Amino acid sequence: MNNKMQNDSLISTAERTLKLVELFLNHPEGLTPQEILPHLGISRGALFLLLRTLKNAGYLEQSERRGRYRAGPRLTAWRTTSSEFHQNLMDAFYQEARLHPLSETLLITVPAAQGILTLAQVESHHTVRSAYPIGEVIQTRNPAEDLFQSPPSSSIVQNGYSMQLSSETIELALPVCADGIHPQAALLLSAPSFRWKEEDLIQHTLPELRALAARLSYRLGATTYTPYQVQPPGQLTAEAPLNPQEIRRFLQGPWTARLACLRPDGKPHVIPVWQEWDGKAFYLIAWRGSLWAEYLLQNPEASLTIDEPWPPLRRVSARGKAIPLPLGQDNPQLNELLRRLSERYLGEATLAPSSEQIQQVFQIIPETLRGWKGLLTAHSLKGEGIISS
Repeated sequence: MNNKMQNDSLISTAERTLKLVELFLNHPEGLTPQEILPHLGISRGALFLLLRTLKNAGYLEQSERRGRYRAGPRLTAWRTTSSEFHQNLMDAFYQEARLHPLSETLLITVPAAQGILTLAQVESHHTVRSAYPIGEVIQTRNPAEDLFQSPPSSSIVQNGYSMQLSSETIELALPVCADGIHPQAALLLSAPSFRWKEEDLIQHTLPELRALAARLSYRLGATTYTPYQVQPPGQLTAEAPLNPQEIRRFLQGPWTARLACLRPDGKPHVIPVWQEWDGKAFYLIAWRGSLWAEYLLQNPEASLTIDEPWPPLRRVSARGKAIPLPLGQDNPQLNELLRRLSERYLGEATLAPSSEQIQQVFQIIPETLRGWKGLLTAHSLKGEGIISS
């Protein structure tokens, strides 16, 4: 009898908890305890205990101590992770957005039945900034929604973005395409309209936004980024050199380098590696068991190639000698290098591997360093490098 009563009590508690969760999912504006009580049929004390438990677990939150309860981060995630694609998209967005130099709010959105669903957001650092509720559908007209119209407008096909200016905000949206062509999500930049003119916003943010949308597409599986087939291969721009500032900015992206060195038998050995460029030298980490570290210790001659697989097809090549650095496991410089590389390639410094897993750190000061964008031709190979021997 006691077991039956305990089971009935557990079932009743579970039912009330699920009903409470449904209430908050259906009321994104939040609810007061007085509004909740009629739906659950429990005492105020039991309700406050349940609310406190869910709040402590991150499923609910309050803007003020006695304010309305709203869905917290863990409950909001129930709405936004309805598919593996959404989860992969959010993971990629947070990894990439941490590295972007833009000062305005960035969002990743997907089409919904009655508008655009906001999956994730990185807010501007400005005191006055744009912000959207995460996990909610934007039902008012939005430039992100324009990207999913079929067929898209001729201006979107031509420009590869959508823009909207209102009395309060100015917004710029670019497509994210898992196949490189068809939009499945939208990268949205939102800013207060008093801070920007349309032409200034496009000039200062569009190149970085396009690169960010391309990197997100790449992380989702795209091998090229030509939304709406705006820029087919036959129309790619001609090659042009990158200046030192462009090279440094490009090398800050999540691009691995292909290291080429020589094996003891004289045959080439090529392997992808993490790289960091400080403006004067590359720094590479060799994990324990890496054969290429042994090859470089025997023959320090090496070359590096870093490139992107979509327009504007930027690439950097370097050649020099790999110098082993005496950085032990507890060296602060090694730990800081590992933190920076992990933040860039994994999105989280906390995901950094242990320094005990590192076999050797190498520095390569380039004897030659060249950067290009556009289609590579024989002419470009004869061009003047940024550094040449």
